[in-house]
Amino acid sequence: MTKKTTTAKKKLDSDKLISLYMDYVLENEHAPKTVYKFCKENKIGEEEFYNFYGSFEGLEKGIWEKFYLNAKNVIEKSPEYPNFTNREKMLTFYYTFFEVLTANRSYVLFTLKKDPKPIKNLEQLKGLRKNVKSFAKGLIEEGNKDKTLKFLQQPDEVFSEAAWIQLLFLMKFWMDDNSAQFESTDVAIEKSVNTVFDVFDNTPLERVVDFGKFLYKERMAK
Repeated sequence: MTKKTTTAKKKLDSDKLISLYMDYVLENEHAPKTVYKFCKENKIGEEEFYNFYGSFEGLEKGIWEKFYLNAKNVIEKSPEYPNFTNREKMLTFYYTFFEVLTANRSYVLFTLKKDPKPIKNLEQLKGLRKNVKSFAKGLIEEGNKDKTLKFLQQPDEVFSEAAWIQLLFLMKFWMDDNSAQFESTDVAIEKSVNTVFDVFDNTPLERVVDFGKFLYKERMAK
């Protein structure tokens, strides 16, 4: 009796599918034209693609959600993280998220600039927006619990939306950042988060002025 040998095919998962898509985009400098051709070129069944995403648009949104989850998983594995202040938690998230973006910078720059209409490029960030707002909302709710006077408590919806706008600003700053190891982006993260939390804590003036001076200096230097 002869022993039958077979080559095991690695099971496709969302991470592998995302990797194949990002590689295709970077190597061809454009998105695939059809799911059929993309799957055929990568030797996967079309039905396998649809097990995870209904379209390339859905996959692109999934990539950004993976970026968020990767950053969140990293910070939550840190034994020190639970003891951080809310300000430190936000800073840690931003620093980690931008490390994830930097590891995928070529793809991020391509996908956020592929359409001449900037608003079209932002459509893929809908899932990321939802996650970031939820993360910020949790921090704000924690902060409000520590405020004994109700009139000092801040509306979580307003500040979670502000956190999202802040992230969009930081992403644009990072995309234009030519400093070594994106050091200017790290400074922008620190100053912007401190500004938002100082507003939250009702002591905004010094940080706002400091942040404004930093932005002026950075823009004038370009």
